[in-house]
Amino acid sequence: MLKYSKDGVSVVLTHDTRRKNKEGSYPVKVQIVQKGKQRYYSTGKSLSVEEWETLAETKNKSLSEIRQDLENSFSFIRKIVEPLVNEHEFTFDALNLRLGKGFGDNTLGTAFHAKIESLLSENRIGSYNYYNDTLKTIEDFAGKNIPFEYITVAWLKKFEKHLLDTGRNYTTIGMRCRAIRSIMNDALTSGIIKEKQYPFGRGKYEIPTGQGRKLALTLQQIKTLVTYSDGSEATEHYRDLWFFSYLCNGINFADLITLKYANIQNDEIYFIRAKTINTSRVKKEICAVITPEMKAIMDKWGNADKSPDSYIFGFLNGDETPLQITKRVRDVISNCNRHLRKIGKAIGIAGLSTYTARHSYATVLKRSGANIAYISESLGHKDLKTTENYLASFEKEERVKNASFLTQFE
Repeated sequence: MLKYSKDGVSVVLTHDTRRKNKEGSYPVKVQIVQKGKQRYYSTGKSLSVEEWETLAETKNKSLSEIRQDLENSFSFIRKIVEPLVNEHEFTFDALNLRLGKGFGDNTLGTAFHAKIESLLSENRIGSYNYYNDTLKTIEDFAGKNIPFEYITVAWLKKFEKHLLDTGRNYTTIGMRCRAIRSIMNDALTSGIIKEKQYPFGRGKYEIPTGQGRKLALTLQQIKTLVTYSDGSEATEHYRDLWFFSYLCNGINFADLITLKYANIQNDEIYFIRAKTINTSRVKKEICAVITPEMKAIMDKWGNADKSPDSYIFGFLNGDETPLQITKRVRDVISNCNRHLRKIGKAIGIAGLSTYTARHSYATVLKRSGANIAYISESLGHKDLKTTENYLASFEKEERVKNASFLTQFE
């Protein structure tokens, strides 16, 4: 009925017949498409199939009024989309910011909610949780309905101090502030704030970076860990999951838990990292050889149902929503870390966690002389520089330890 299209962005008034409402009609929405991605925006109107088909030519007074309202809704969204397209700055985040559940509501919270809803609609649950958690932290500090103009260098410094005072470390502070910066970037692009209002950058507020303690185990420490037993089945279960993660190219637990038997081909496991599947244009598949130890772990703890769509480790049944999957992954990681801390205390290794497996995999290969390109590919990194930076912190630990030998005179 109504359509605007330019530079790969289309705005279309459409009758969404995918799901009938309680009245037996279907909602009319404004559909926006860019590069294969689409979003639907409600007009608040619903029509039957017959009403939609006659809408353009109808003389019926009530339908004519609905047509006018729909044209107004379409024109409103088109007026926001058009300048973004003309300036080559169109993104769904920028559009959502300008729509802002009411275009005049220029608050940080509104922008966060628009971002969160967009991520949820794309099933990007990790990012959804990241922005959702940041918004909760902001509201704990400063309440709701914070105007963009309040986000100044001074405000960000107070926010940083608040997080420190409540026990957060600089790694967490950096994460929270990067989320705010992302929202402010969208607001700047969308024209909601001006350049002089932007608080980040050199000479303004610079986001702190935390250097968390990254632990890479030696082969001897790994042997001690994976052979430890206190007689508890739960301890052995989570110990073996850690070992599987280590052997399977340091696979993150979020990816490990969602592995299916369909991922196994010719005695190898193929998977794409969930962390990068929505952010990388090229989907890089990782391949890990199934070692005898991995096979033994799958035989011991794996799902009895080995059909292609079954999850290998049975933490999921296949009926979960993306949000439920994320919650289950968090619960498994939390339980595993609790048991790893218990094991670590028993064998004298502090700081054990699920992520230690990934650190250890990369570092053991590096110290064994493996090619850096192979390590990079097996970790699923986009380039060698990422891998070099990833390994640098572990190698510094090794250099510091070796330097201490120079003065061990006794």
